Amino acid sequence: MLTYHCQVSMDLNSASTVVLQVLTQATSQDTAVLKPAEEQLKQWETQPGFYSVLLNIFTNHTLDINVRWLAVLYFKHGIDRYWRRVAPHALSEEEKTTLRAGLITNFNEPINQIATQIAVLIAKVARLDCPRQWPELIPTLIESVKVQDDLRQHRALLTFYHVTKTLASKRLAADRKLFYDLASGIYNFACSLWNHHTDTFLQQVSSGNEAAILSSLERTLLSLKVLRKLTVNGFVEPHKNMEVMGFLHGIFVRLKQFLECSRNIGTDNVCRDRLEKTIILFTKVLLDFLDQHPFSFTPLIQRSLEFSVSYVFTEVGEGVTFERFIVQCMNLIKMIVKNYAYKPSKNFEDSSPETLEAHKIKMAFFTYPTLTEICRRLVSHYFLLTEEELTMWEEDPEGFTVEETGGDSWKYSLRPCTEVLFIDIFHEYNQTLTPVLLEMMQTLQVYNAVGLAAYELFDSVDFDQWFKNQLLPELQVIHNRYKPLRRRVIWLIGQWISVKFKSDLRPMLYEAICNLLQDQDLVVRIETATTLKLTVDDFEFRTDQFLPYLETMFTLLFQLLQQVTECDTKMHVLHVLSCVIERVNVQIRPYVGCLVQYLPLLWKQSEEHNMLRCAILTTLIHLVQGLGADSKNLYPFLLPVIQLSTDVSQPPHVYLLEDGLELWLVTLENSPCVTPELLRIFQNMSPLLELSSENLRTCFKIINGYIFLSSTEFLQTYAVGLCQSFCELLKEITTEGQVQVLKVVENALKVNPILGPQMFQPIFPYVFKGIIEGERYPVVMSTYLGVMGRVLLQNTSFFSSLLNEMAHKFNQEMDQLLGNMIEMWVDRMDNITQPERRKLSALALLSLLPSDNSVIQDKFCGIINISVEGLHDVMTEDPETGTYKDCMLMSHLEEPKVTEDEEPPTEQDKRKKMLALKDPVHTVSLQQFIYEKLKAQQEILGEQGFQSLMETVDTEIVTQLQEFLQGF
Repeated sequence: MLTYHCQVSMDLNSASTVVLQVLTQATSQDTAVLKPAEEQLKQWETQPGFYSVLLNIFTNHTLDINVRWLAVLYFKHGIDRYWRRVAPHALSEEEKTTLRAGLITNFNEPINQIATQIAVLIAKVARLDCPRQWPELIPTLIESVKVQDDLRQHRALLTFYHVTKTLASKRLAADRKLFYDLASGIYNFACSLWNHHTDTFLQQVSSGNEAAILSSLERTLLSLKVLRKLTVNGFVEPHKNMEVMGFLHGIFVRLKQFLECSRNIGTDNVCRDRLEKTIILFTKVLLDFLDQHPFSFTPLIQRSLEFSVSYVFTEVGEGVTFERFIVQCMNLIKMIVKNYAYKPSKNFEDSSPETLEAHKIKMAFFTYPTLTEICRRLVSHYFLLTEEELTMWEEDPEGFTVEETGGDSWKYSLRPCTEVLFIDIFHEYNQTLTPVLLEMMQTLQVYNAVGLAAYELFDSVDFDQWFKNQLLPELQVIHNRYKPLRRRVIWLIGQWISVKFKSDLRPMLYEAICNLLQDQDLVVRIETATTLKLTVDDFEFRTDQFLPYLETMFTLLFQLLQQVTECDTKMHVLHVLSCVIERVNVQIRPYVGCLVQYLPLLWKQSEEHNMLRCAILTTLIHLVQGLGADSKNLYPFLLPVIQLSTDVSQPPHVYLLEDGLELWLVTLENSPCVTPELLRIFQNMSPLLELSSENLRTCFKIINGYIFLSSTEFLQTYAVGLCQSFCELLKEITTEGQVQVLKVVENALKVNPILGPQMFQPIFPYVFKGIIEGERYPVVMSTYLGVMGRVLLQNTSFFSSLLNEMAHKFNQEMDQLLGNMIEMWVDRMDNITQPERRKLSALALLSLLPSDNSVIQDKFCGIINISVEGLHDVMTEDPETGTYKDCMLMSHLEEPKVTEDEEPPTEQDKRKKMLALKDPVHTVSLQQFIYEKLKAQQEILGEQGFQSLMETVDTEIVTQLQEFLQGF
């Protein structure tokens, strides 16, 4: 490979030869040639003179197009990395001066794509250097767009646009000021240029010379793009500039001229495409100006509304409008109607004069006849399905459904735009339009409008009667020509379900849904599934009403899922199934066999469709919750799915991780016992903990799930690695995260008091140190004390070895350290808010008694204080006997009564209940424990010694203690 070390002063031609050879190699399809060339070019990026060579190459029109294209791209890349003065390996000021001059010497690039890239890179330099280091750029461009040579004029205009666009995008105050100055200086010229090209185009339209028409139209479009940026971004108060307002008012005249031109230009050629783009650009200027300068737009409100309404809602637009233009006009009306700047305060006197002026214009325009006509035209014309849509319905029902419910082009298409405009106008002028719509209901099938305005019509429509008397019978008409009506009616019911629909009518609706899910038309069935989801999702849903129809509906939904082929439709039907499963919970068990058998096949088929796999995961989550312990039968399919979804080394995890973790968790919670495969999946956890992402909370729940499910097996297999991950996390995690880590340790101690402390041994010094040093976050301190309480109460030997270890570490006596810990514990008892942990602390500190240790006797008062506090927390008085009992004691497993709306307990809930039956907090009476410990202490010290010890306790505390211990 050739190399060179070019200085700015060296001969450009010889350097160009070397670089040209390497660029040619870099365009090769052979990687053996391509890779070394790319490596060489990368080394040259920081060499002085390299960009001068590139400029020399891409401005040489005799060279290969691919080589020139690559040279432009490398030059553009260099601007991003090395043009700024402060950049490492920055270009010298001398070379930059040469490059700037070279870039604007000739606007004669013959290849369109290369010309666009050169215009973009000139704009990139302008963003950094104009006007201070490059004052000649704008004057050069202005002179160049005046030349008669068509190519030079077009390329200069293209560059002028990209430079203006880039400078307009700068946001710092100083840059904005520079752009304002620039706009003021060139606005008049830009207007003249635009008018000149526009007039030329209008004159040429009648000539029929397509090349000439296209050439002048291209210049009109570019000059309009320049004016758009100057008008919208170039003035602080544009309404005070006569030229700006003159241009904006002139847009309406020009729009009419261009719309009329469309009659003379064919419907299927490049000129037509450019013409429509120019017409749309006119509307974008108005929309952008309204968005950025609502009060400056006020003088244009009347004209904008008159123009838009006449072209969209009267015969004026017939034969000249097209869909995208209608959408833009509707957006203009909508933005004026909804504009916050034009809405007066409830108290008119508080509104600005500008707001009142705009509001006055709006009110004068939107008269009763105008609003009525708009409403009628929207309902009777724009809401109707077009021939094209009806054909698509017949030929591609799924594609039709996806388009209707939000396909890629949905936001740019006419139907959603008309629906949004209808909703906004109806909301703004509902008092005027409600009677109009109610009248239309008697004469037309205005179901779309009544559905969209459901919330506004709440008090005006007796929907229940309408449903029984008219809508339900219409759903039962099975003639093929009625399918658009059946679809619209079931959609309409879905819109009203959460607004106004009597609960008693639901069985009638479920019956209708069952029939429609068997409809011959696929679009009707898909729409019915959507309404079913809205019905099941509604807060007035009652399971008892739904259960008689569950088997039929579930079977029909499953058949629909099998029949549809589009990824979006399968996802939609799966979401409906998930929703049904979620609402009926365990009642679904008899009916899910078919779905359980089908999901593995669907998972396999959806390998390339991650969003569909997310929908499958959601369905599985609800299935596992519904099946409970029976979900174990799904493990051959379920566990590999969890394994893949939560493996961060697999690319799909980016999409599947969140749902995969949720599925993992519910699988654990509903698992009746651990299996080797379920245990093996935990290998995925360590990398997940390293991610420290927003999914960390779910990860901790999963770890807890394993501890509750099979603590011994789990801890013996994974505790060492888990402990290592925890130690790393504790160094950098938030306080909430620290609490989550420590709760895992606490649960391990609760479930397995012997193995737990051994397995998490490295964490205990961290906990002990936190207690001794008085951790300042109450919730963290509370968790520390919970962990230490478990060890102290349930594993005395481990506590002793820990105390010994910490004494060495702190270079203190064990007794002294123990005393400091008890003192801090007593001092921070108020940090503990959970009653269970407060009782645990009392039991743990009492477990130090009886003792003849002088340090423990010295802290006796504090231990008794905490014990009495604990008694206040847990003791309740039996009104019949007048005696106290510990309300936290559990003697047997009580089966909770589950109401219809509650979910039945999971297997993990049952495990926690069984665990509670062994937990000292729920099995040891605090009252009796205190009594026994005090009695044992008395036996050690004798009566007199014990009395002396009791005298260290506050008399009020002693009195309370005696009351609690009556009867012992």
